[in-house]
Amino acid sequence: MPSPFTHLLLNWNENENHRPMPWKGEKDPYKIWLSEIILQQTRVEQGWAYYEKFLKNFPTIFQLAAAKDEKVFKLWEGLGYYNRCKNLLFTARHIVKEFKGKFPNSYEGLLLLKGVGPYTASAIASFAYNLPHAVVDGNVFRVFSRFYGIATPIDTKEGIQIFNKIAFENLSKTQAGIYNQALMDFGATICKPMAAQCPSCVMRKKCMAFTENQVNLLPVKLKSIQKKNRFFDFFIFKQGDQFLIQKRAEGDIWSNLYQFYLIENEKLVAIDKKYIQKLILEPLAISRENIISLLPSSVYKQTLTHQQIEARFIVIHLDNKPALFTKALWVKKEGFKKYPFPKIVNDFLKIGLAKGKSSFSL
Repeated sequence: MPSPFTHLLLNWNENENHRPMPWKGEKDPYKIWLSEIILQQTRVEQGWAYYEKFLKNFPTIFQLAAAKDEKVFKLWEGLGYYNRCKNLLFTARHIVKEFKGKFPNSYEGLLLLKGVGPYTASAIASFAYNLPHAVVDGNVFRVFSRFYGIATPIDTKEGIQIFNKIAFENLSKTQAGIYNQALMDFGATICKPMAAQCPSCVMRKKCMAFTENQVNLLPVKLKSIQKKNRFFDFFIFKQGDQFLIQKRAEGDIWSNLYQFYLIENEKLVAIDKKYIQKLILEPLAISRENIISLLPSSVYKQTLTHQQIEARFIVIHLDNKPALFTKALWVKKEGFKKYPFPKIVNDFLKIGLAKGKSSFSL
């Protein structure tokens, strides 16, 4: 016997839920996995185009596993959280090598895959195999917190245990995939974080938050994210028609992406003769005479989950390549399209590389 919540949700899904998505109703675990990895930390509206682009380039897991890293990261460019892309490649190659391209058909087996946590494992298990595993994410926390009037913070151990228990108790054991998709759609279109659609909600008569006027107060979350401010100066060395680019190392944001020569400071500092001499000319053994022109940009900003980036781009035209960089990666402007860059770099490149001489001479 389904709970009142489950009964109302499945009726709503059958009669009122018309949310279109290309992966909806999909049974192929590869396509479900791909959509779920893309949608981690990404809105459906943004992820949709990436999903279709990835399937066009890699229709099967075998093609994804065989792809070059740079091609995959380039396709991922703009989605952020690049560890997802790194895990995507690792897992695709692991499944092809160890399982001959076949996904595990159990929740426990799926959970062993790199980049697959409880939510993603539950989604694949229920959508592909209709196994009785409940998805639990921010949407689910919010819906159940409001429907049952639960003020226990969702980011505490107690809260997580409570909502996991409620999620399993309400799960339709015979229609797990349909139920999970309906619940996610309901949280995204009706029980939204802001501007919840309460007047048209089929749950409102039984929803504790609605009857007690608590909708905008639930769910409760204790922790707030403290953002770290970081200040980047990208130096774009140009010699002839070639530009110096470098691959970012592991262990920081944007790992495996490419960038221009970077100096990070504790704050925005003046780009003057002293700064250029101390951080560019002396460390890189570049003479002033080697610089044809120097042109700094305005400040570009990018907000990440835990970081606020402020960056400037300083184009330096050289008459020859510095000795330290003769064996580095130098590419022509049209070659940029082969390499994945962070969004903030692409934002600068969209405007175009500045030309002309600097406002100050060295």
